[in-house]
Amino acid sequence: MTIHTAMTPSLAAQWVRRCAAERSRTAPPPGFAPLPDLPPGRYLDADFFALERATIWRTTWLYAGHIDQLPEPGSYFVWSHGSAPVVVMRDDDHCVNAFYNTCRHRGAPVVRQAAGRAGGALVCGYHGWSYDRQGRSLGVTDARDWTTTAPPCRDLVRVRCERFGNWLFVCEDPNAQSLADFLAPMARFLRHLPLEELRLVDRCHFEVACNAKVLIDNFLEAYHFKLLHPRTSDRIFDNLATSIHLWRNGHSLMLSPNRRADWVDPGTHGMPVMANTTAIERAHNPSYSIFPNLILPIAPSGMPFVTVWPKTLRSSVLEVLWFAPDWGGGPRDPLWETRIANFARIVEEDIQFAEPMQATIESPGFCGVPLNYQERRVYHWHEELDRCIGVARVPAALRVTPRLGSYVE
Repeated sequence: MTIHTAMTPSLAAQWVRRCAAERSRTAPPPGFAPLPDLPPGRYLDADFFALERATIWRTTWLYAGHIDQLPEPGSYFVWSHGSAPVVVMRDDDHCVNAFYNTCRHRGAPVVRQAAGRAGGALVCGYHGWSYDRQGRSLGVTDARDWTTTAPPCRDLVRVRCERFGNWLFVCEDPNAQSLADFLAPMARFLRHLPLEELRLVDRCHFEVACNAKVLIDNFLEAYHFKLLHPRTSDRIFDNLATSIHLWRNGHSLMLSPNRRADWVDPGTHGMPVMANTTAIERAHNPSYSIFPNLILPIAPSGMPFVTVWPKTLRSSVLEVLWFAPDWGGGPRDPLWETRIANFARIVEEDIQFAEPMQATIESPGFCGVPLNYQERRVYHWHEELDRCIGVARVPAALRVTPRLGSYVE
C-alpha cells in the first residue's frame, strides 16, 4: 500500500492544534474505555521472554548502524543483538551487505574484531576458508583433500540489510516485509528532513539491571516527566499538552510542545540545522518510536537514537547514539560535549528508577500495570508484541486484549 501523506505545513498545523486540544481537556475523550491491566508476567516470565527473543528480536527490522561506520570498501562492524553475530560490510561497489559471522566449514568467526577494514578477502583464521566482501566463497584450503569432484565452496549465509536515510537496519527473517514497508506508517512524516546528510556524532551505552520492557515502556510516555525529570525534560516540555499518534506495525509518536514557544536549546546556538524543519521540530519534542526498541526525538540541530536491547530476563543494554547535520571538515562543535552530557543525565534519571523497579515488580504487590489515556502508547506497543509473537502462542494469562485499533491512524 502506498501512503502519500507527508509532513506538509497544513499537517504540521493540525498536529499543533492537537497539542492545544490535549492541553485544554479535563478528562479522557468520550468513548475512551479503560485499558485492561498489563499482566505482570510479561515482565517476569522466562517462557514469555523466550517467545519475545524468538520473534520480535528475530523477525522485525532492527537498527544495526550508521553509514559513517563503513567509510570505505572493506569497512565492517559486527552487530551482536540478534540470534548470532552479523558482519555488516561495505563492498567494492559501495553497497552494504550483511552475513552471519560464521565460517561455512566449522563455524569459526570469519572476523575477530568488533570493527575494522578487511583486505581483499575475508579469511577464516581456523582453516583458511576465504570469502569476498559480499560473503561469496573464494576457495578452501587443500582442495585436493576433498573427495568430491569440487571443493564444497559455500557462501556465507546472508542477512537482510536495508537502509533508511544513513541508518542501516537488519532483519533475520527472509520473509519479512521490506524495511520501506515496515517503516512506512511513520517514515512518511520524516520525508521533508535530509536524513541522508546526517552524520554520526557519538555512541555510548549503559548496562541496566532490568527487563528491557521496563525501559521501553518508560520512553513511551511523558507521564513521569514531572517527578523523574523536574530540572530537565519537565522544565522544557509540557507533558499535559502531549499528543499521541499510533500507527501500524507498532510505531508511534509522542509530540510534546515546548513550554515556551520561543525556547531554543542554548547548547545548540551556532550549530548547523537540518533544512526544511517545521514547527513540529522547532517548537516541540517529536519523539518517534520505531517498533520494537528505537526512540527517536528530533531537533533541528540533531537527534539521539535511544535503543534498548534485552540481554537476559532481568538485564538490558541501553545505547544512545547522536546524529547531526553535516558540519563540514574538522572536529565536531565543542558544544556537543555539553549536549551529550545533558542527555546522559536525563537517561541516568530514567535508569535510577528502572533498576530498583526490577526488584519491586517481583513482589506480590505487583499485580498488573494499569495505564491511563496519556500512557496508551505503551499499550499499543504491547498489542504489537502479541501480534508479532502470534496471539495463539501467548499464554492466555499473559495476553493483551486489543483495544486501540480505532486509535491507529
